[in-house]
This record gives sequence, C-alpha cells and structure tokens, in this order.
Amino acid sequence: MKKIIALIMSLFCYVAVADVVPPVPPIPPSPVSSRVSIFSTTVDWAAVTGMGLKQYTGKITGNNKSLVKDGLVLYYLDAFPCYGEADSVRVWISPNDKMVGNLRLVCVHKPSVISFAWRNAKEDALDAKTTGLLTCSVEGNKELKIDLSKCEIGKEWKEYK
Repeated sequence: MKKIIALIMSLFCYVAVADVVPPVPPIPPSPVSSRVSIFSTTVDWAAVTGMGLKQYTGKITGNNKSLVKDGLVLYYLDAFPCYGEADSVRVWISPNDKMVGNLRLVCVHKPSVISFAWRNAKEDALDAKTTGLLTCSVEGNKELKIDLSKCEIGKEWKEYK
C-alpha cells in the first residue's frame, strides 16, 4: 500500500512540475528555397463552383499520320473544368489507330477543348520528356471523342518563356 501511495504522490509531483516547464518555442520557418511545391486546387472545383463532379472517358480517333508516326504518347494536362484521374492520363496511339491506356477525366462540366503534352515513341519505349503542347477539340457526352486530325500542335516547351 505504501508503494501505491508513493507512486501516486510522485505522479502528482510530476504533473505539478510539468505545468512549470515553459513550452518549446516554435521552429522558425526555413528560408525560401528554389524548390517549388505544387498544391492542386482541382480538388476544390466542385466546392468553388457549386457544381458536382462527373466522370468522362475519352476515345481518340482520326489518325494524323504526320503526328502519330511510329506511335504517339499523350499525357492529359489538367485544366478547368477537368482533372485527370491519376492512373488514366497517359495514352499511346499506334500508327494503326490502336489506343493503349485509358483517358478518364473528372469534370464539373463537359470540356470543349483539352490539352495534352505529347511525344513520338513506340509503345514499349521508356518515358522521356515530352515535345510540347497539343490542343484538341472535344465532342460527345459521357464518352468524349477527340479527333487527332483536328488537334492543333502548339509550341515546343523550349519556346515557352
């Protein structure tokens, strides 16, 4: 019993001393570095606009032989009103119009135009830097139809300043 009372008394003393110890001062912010942190605002589009999110799929057709060559890799670039689902923003188009990969977008409304980063590559080629911007008009409803023959090839990345 004496041991229990001694333990309880030591706990009371510890609690009393703990209140006297000054709090640890906050860590000052580190100086600004050259690294840029990107925080997506797309998650808030539904809340900001008051519109619900809907899922759309994309089908790419209209082979543009001068653009596709031995194969065309497209990466969807997030832009209002849509953002791409993480596992469904890369598509490879074969010279024979075969589409490998899925394009799934989450949007507050159907887009009329979407943009891709693009590069020419064979299907099994390792990922590398893309060439530039490709802007495409969109038709259809839940399944968006993108006709490559109607897409506009934008500047190469090195031309943007």
